[in-house]
Amino acid sequence: QVQLVESGGGLVQAGYSLKLSCTASERTFSNAMGWFRQAPGKEREFVAFISRSGGTYYAESVKGRFTISRDVAKSTVYLQMNSLKPEDTAVYYCAARKSDYGLGSREARLYDYWGQGTQVTVSS
Repeated sequence: QVQLVESGGGLVQAGYSLKLSCTASERTFSNAMGWFRQAPGKEREFVAFISRSGGTYYAESVKGRFTISRDVAKSTVYLQMNSLKPEDTAVYYCAARKSDYGLGSREARLYDYWGQGTQVTVSS
C-alpha cells in the first residue's frame, strides 16, 4: 500500500506563487502521478499529471502557470503554481497509479492512491 502526503499549501495573494510537494512512502517512487483539486461545492478537477517517462500534461485552466515535476530519488512530485488566481482556491490532492501503468490520466478514477489534500487559498 502506497501512502502519499501533500505539503506546501497555504494562503497567498493573487499573482504570487506556491509550490506543493507530494511524497510517497516507497523508495525511488516513479509511478505515474497526478494533481487534482476540489473547491467547495464542485467536483474534483484534474490539474496536471506526470508519466513514468517524465511526460507531462496540464488542464487548460492552469497551462502556462503551473508546472509538475518530480524527483524520483526523493519519491516526490511537485506542483509549482505561479500567477495564482482566486479561482485556484481549492484543496489540492496528489494521486498515483499502480506501477503497472506508466501513463498518467486526466481521470481521477484511474488513480489508485491518494493523499489527504492540502488547502490552497488565493486572496484577491
